[in-house]
Amino acid sequence: MNEPQFPSVPEPVAPTRRRFLQITVVGTAAAATGPALTHEAHAITSFLHPGVLHKLSDLQRMKTRIAAGTEPWLSGWNVFRADPYSQSAYSMKGPRATVDRGSTEVGNWELWNDCNAAYQNALMWNLTGNTAHATKALQIIKGWSSTLTSITGKDAQLAASIYGYKLAAAAELMRYTAPSGSWSASEITRTENLFRNVFVPLTRTFGDAGWGTNCIKAMMAFGVFCNDTSVYNAAVDAFHLHSCCKISRVFRDTGQCVDSGRDQAHTQLILGSMAEACEIAWVQGQDLYSASANRLLAGFEYTAKYNLGNDVPYTVWGPCQATYGSISTNQRGTLRPVYEMAFNHYVKRRGLPAPWTYAATQRITPEGAAFQCDHPGFGTLLFTL
Repeated sequence: MNEPQFPSVPEPVAPTRRRFLQITVVGTAAAATGPALTHEAHAITSFLHPGVLHKLSDLQRMKTRIAAGTEPWLSGWNVFRADPYSQSAYSMKGPRATVDRGSTEVGNWELWNDCNAAYQNALMWNLTGNTAHATKALQIIKGWSSTLTSITGKDAQLAASIYGYKLAAAAELMRYTAPSGSWSASEITRTENLFRNVFVPLTRTFGDAGWGTNCIKAMMAFGVFCNDTSVYNAAVDAFHLHSCCKISRVFRDTGQCVDSGRDQAHTQLILGSMAEACEIAWVQGQDLYSASANRLLAGFEYTAKYNLGNDVPYTVWGPCQATYGSISTNQRGTLRPVYEMAFNHYVKRRGLPAPWTYAATQRITPEGAAFQCDHPGFGTLLFTL
């Protein structure tokens, strides 16, 4: 495949509220061996709300473009509003007191579905003003926050991070935009307690590669919603310093991912999760996207190029707990809906070239909701600038 044709790169948008003070981190176990790590100062002391993926100006941008019938937002909107999880008539599947992602799977399907519907109905409420969507999102949030007490099973951390992240994104939107009187202070506190007592203890363990990167994005979302800087900052510490899931360990400087030799689904899961963490940070005034010399961009370019049918260099490598001798063809060419977020940041905000990421967006535009248990999806609507 020839190098993709790429539109002219716009002038980069100057970032606002960025914190670029550089600090050197030394003497920590998480830093492992080698030279001291230098990265952006990461301790945050306050939050912008709503601030999990979408701030108010982002919501207004979408509404304005939809109302004007402007592409590609209109095509993205048509896909989003037709999705089953975007319906105010969605039938809630839970709640349950216990969810198991492991041997029994009790409650797992219910929580997964309901968190998707809560997030998408919260967005629908903000984009349409139809109170039926607000009612549905709050029904789900209130139901689970008053019932769920534990998440168990061998993959409990994945359930807590992937599903909990969506629930926190929904709760963050509704906390600051819900119709007056529809969500009481005591109910909001109960939702905070759900995240603090059930979700955070699981995600704070982080872990290797895919688990750890999902836990990072979830912890950041929980921190924002709960106004808990210690939770949020712990996640950003892991992004920079955790021995197995930090950005410089998850991707080589070539862009090769620790899971490139495992399969392309898990590789893109990691890409999407790290981008979502970076997007939350960007909303909060931090630039994680540029960490380790734009290492995440290298990951997107490498993975997109390979999944579009091209050869890429490969080094025998893997996550902390495995080694893969060659790049995997498993699910090669099945593109997940994670590329628009990265393209819009690196190209439209920062003016950097990303030709293979752009080519991937064009293959699946308008971006929809495949694998939406793992990702927000719908990037053509949600993240096009």
